[in-house]
Parts: sequence; structure tokens; C-alpha cells
Amino acid sequence: MEILKIAIQKSGRLSEKSLELIQECDIKITEGKRRLIGISNDYPLELLYLRDDDIPQYVADGVADIGIVGENEVMEKDKNVVLVKRLGFAKCRLSLAIPQDVDYPGLQWFNGKKIATSYPNILKKFLKEKGIQVTIEEISGSVEIAPSIGLAECIFDIVSSGSTLVSNRLKEVDVVTQSEAVIIASPKLSPAKQKLLDGLLFRIKTVQQSIGNKYILLNAPNDRLEDIFNILPGMKSPTVLPLHLTGWSSVHSVVNEKDFWGIIDKLKECGAEGILVIPIEKMIL
Repeated sequence: MEILKIAIQKSGRLSEKSLELIQECDIKITEGKRRLIGISNDYPLELLYLRDDDIPQYVADGVADIGIVGENEVMEKDKNVVLVKRLGFAKCRLSLAIPQDVDYPGLQWFNGKKIATSYPNILKKFLKEKGIQVTIEEISGSVEIAPSIGLAECIFDIVSSGSTLVSNRLKEVDVVTQSEAVIIASPKLSPAKQKLLDGLLFRIKTVQQSIGNKYILLNAPNDRLEDIFNILPGMKSPTVLPLHLTGWSSVHSVVNEKDFWGIIDKLKECGAEGILVIPIEKMIL
């Protein structure tokens, strides 16, 4: 039987979110003692725990069939892989940052400067397009301290909240690209493994469609149903069931969390009673 081999980051926030997503798809993982490989007994799937910057290479070489990794690593390594799906978590940006006390007139400021980064290929491509000549100092970690120790005059690095830059007396001046967690795949998947991937993608879709949505049930007077339908369109239309009490119905629908309280107020104005709100675990459209 074919097994879909998935490479994920061996530690860190992206690893946690990747495992959480797989578990939400009702796939249980049994890990080995040394946590190098994880196996599922209820889905033909095997996890390989790797360094994030190795994942594009492993997928391109066919050692792993697919990988969950930051898009920044895919762009930096530029391997022969297929970007299958953006996952919407682990969002960040790759930005140029300079010392806080420097006046920044624009990109031309970087001409002739030395820039420290862990992403030299993305930076080279960007600066070449802009016609900027620099010296790139490639380092593998703690990029933000490079200006303070005299290694470089500025940096190009991942930025999430920006607090790390502030604590190192740096300021973000130009965003080069955005990044988030993505699924990448080998371009040479067998039909059997492609079918397994399609099944996994379907499970992921049902999980993601449920995010931010609530299932709502309420009792409503029949003479106000049309008004309530205009408030609760549902996925296609609300479900309506007659109550034992004459002149009343039970209405079921789905509400997005961001609109929730405004909708509740409108429903009460239309005479809705006994309103119940239930979390949605999966949603198949």
C-alpha cells in the first residue's frame, strides 16, 4: 500500500501548527522514540521531522512526497517543487531593516552597504531588479544583532510583530515579500499518492471552512420568518423545522463570528427566542 510521506519542521511554532492541523483532520500520529519519523495508523501517512530549510530539497528529490514549510524557504531554495496550497498560518514578511537613528530616504540608501541575512537568494533577486549594489553577509541565525556587533550596516530578515527589531534598535523600512505556511509537493507524484494528497487536502479544506463560523439554532414566529431569512442567509438558505407550538418554527443556520453580535441583536428584534450557538468542528460545502 502506498504511503504519503510528509516533511514538517522538527520543532518550533510552525511544527506545532502543522501537527495541530493534521490532528484536526482526525489523523493520529505515533512518534518514534527519537522523534525523527511519525506514523499514522488510521491514514496512510508518514511524517518526517526535518530542518525547515531542508524540506524543499527533500521534496524536490522525492524523499518526501509533500512538505509543510514557510513560503520564504520555498522561495529561498528555489527547488523543483509544486506549491499546492497556502495554509493561512505562520504569516510573516521578509523585510529590510536599518538602525533606528538613521534617516531613510529610500532604497538607494542601501547602495554600497553590507547587509546581513539568512535569505541571500531572495535578497539578491530583489536588489538586482531594483538596480541596487550591495555586499551580502550570509549568516544562519541571530541576524538582528549584526549591525550592533559591526558585522553589517543593516539586515534582511523575517519580521512578524517587529518586537525583535525594536529590542535591537532597528526599524523596518521596506517589505520585500510576504510569507505563510504552504504545502509543497513533488512534481512526480504517482497517481496513488496524488489520490492520497487529494484526500488530505479535502480534510484540510473542511477544517479551514469551519474556522470563524458558528452553527446557530433559534425559535422564531412564523410571521417574521422572511425578515429572519434576510438576516440569516446560511450556506444556501436556512433550515426551517416546524415546532409543536402553533405559529412557531425552529431555524438553523451558519453565522460568521465577525458578524455574530450584530446578527444576534437583529434576530432578537425580529422576535427570535431560545437562541443556541454551537462551535463547528468541520464544514463540508
